Amino acid sequence: MSIRLRLALQFGSILAVTLLLFALVIYFATQQSRRNEFTQSLFKRTLVVGHAYVAGQEGRADAGEEASYRRYLRQLYRTLPAEQGRVYDANNHLVFREGQGAARPAPPAWLAEVRRTGQAVLEPETNYHETVGLLYRDARMGPLVVVASSVDEDSRQQLDELRRLLALGFLVAVAAAGAGSWFFAGRALRPLRRMVREVDGITATDLSQRLTRTGETTDEIGLLTQRFNRLLDRLEAAFVGQRTFVRDASHELRTPLTALIGELEVSLLQAERPPAEYRRVLQSTLDSARQLNSLTNGLLQIARASDDPSQVPMAAVSLDDLLLQAHEQLLRRHPTCRVDLDFGEAESFIVRGNEALLLSAVLNVLDNACKFSKATGGTVTATLARRRKHLSLLVSDEGPGLSAADLQQVFVPFFRAASARAVPGHGIGLPLAARIMALHGGTVRVESEPGQGTQVWLEWPVPV
Repeated sequence: MSIRLRLALQFGSILAVTLLLFALVIYFATQQSRRNEFTQSLFKRTLVVGHAYVAGQEGRADAGEEASYRRYLRQLYRTLPAEQGRVYDANNHLVFREGQGAARPAPPAWLAEVRRTGQAVLEPETNYHETVGLLYRDARMGPLVVVASSVDEDSRQQLDELRRLLALGFLVAVAAAGAGSWFFAGRALRPLRRMVREVDGITATDLSQRLTRTGETTDEIGLLTQRFNRLLDRLEAAFVGQRTFVRDASHELRTPLTALIGELEVSLLQAERPPAEYRRVLQSTLDSARQLNSLTNGLLQIARASDDPSQVPMAAVSLDDLLLQAHEQLLRRHPTCRVDLDFGEAESFIVRGNEALLLSAVLNVLDNACKFSKATGGTVTATLARRRKHLSLLVSDEGPGLSAADLQQVFVPFFRAASARAVPGHGIGLPLAARIMALHGGTVRVESEPGQGTQVWLEWPVPV
C-alpha cells in the first residue's frame, strides 16, 4: 500500500468516525429534547383532564353541562394522534375514559408509583407512543390518578427527516474528505516522488548531482533534502579521496619498482661485471626495496587508522612513556638530529587509545621535524602540556617552513610541498597522524611560515 493511499485512508477514517459520533450526538440529543417536550405537553393535558373531570362531577346534575363537557374533551383529544385520557380513583378503579383507540389498562405498580412520587412516565412504548400519570388531589373526591397517552407523530416525522439528512451529509462529507485527503496527500508527497527520480539519476560515476531544494527548508522534506545532500557531499569527498589516494599510491609505488626493475635489467645486460658493480646494484635494489617496504607499511597504517574505532583495541596509554619510545626510535633513524623533550609540570599524561597507532602518529610527526631541520641544523622541540579540556604535544622544528597554500593541503595523502621535494619521504606522515588522532577523538593542528619553521600540535581530550 502506498503512503498516499495510507494517509488518505487514515485521514478519511478519522474524519468518518468523528462525523459519525457528531451525527449520533445530534440525533440522540434532538430525540431526547423532543421527548422531554412531548412529555411536558402530556403532563399539561393531565391537568386539563383532571380539572375538567372534577368540574364535570361537581355539576353532574346539569345534563347540558355534562354534554358540553364531553364535547370539549372530544375536541381536546383530536389535537394529538391516538390521544387518550383516563382517571383512576383512590382504589385504582377506572372512573373516566375519553379519547381515540382501545383503552390500555395501567399497571397497578405504576399507579402506585404515581401516587408515591406525584407524577411518573410509563416506559416508552414502541412507535413513539408515550404514557404519563399525574396525581390530582381533590378535597371531595380524594387523590385521583390522571393518565394521558398519545403518539408523538411530529417527532417521528422530524427524526426520520433528521436521520436522512445526517446520513446524506455523512456520506457526502466522507466522500469529500476522501477526495480531499487523496489530493492533498499527493501534493504533500510530490517532493518525495521528485527526490526518488533525482536519486535514481545519481550514480557512483557522477556524485556531483544534488537534490533540488524547493519550498520551506525547515519542514521535514526540506530537512531530508539537506541531510541527503550532505551525505552526497561526504560520499563525493570520500570517492574523490579514494581515487586520488589510489592514483597517488600507484605513482609512489611505481617509482621504487621502476628503479628496482631498471637496475636488475641493466645488470643482466652484461655477462661479466666487476664485483664492485654488483655490490652497487645490490645496494641500489636494497634501497629501492626498503623504500617500497616503507611506503607499503605507511599505506597499511593509513588503512588501519581508517578502521571503525569500535574494532580497534583501546587501553590506557601514558603519553610521556610513548614520547620516550618515539624519541628512542627516532634517534636510530636520525642519529645526528637534536631533539629536546619537555614534559611540563603535570603529573600524569594518560589517554585512552591504541599504543601502536599513537606511537606511529608521534613518530611520524617527529620524523618530519627532524628531516626538515636536518638541512638547517636546527633543533626539534617536543613539549607535553595539560590544559583544562585536553592534553597536547607540541612539536616545533626550525626547518624552511610552509606557505599558506601548502598548509591547506598538508593532510592530503602523498602531497609534497615545494620546499620538501629534496627531502626523502612519501607525503603520508601527517595524513596518517591526522587519521590516527581522529580515530582517538583528537585533532592535529599545523602552523607554519616560510623561513620560520613549523609547529604541529597533537591534542587529545582529557579522559573523564
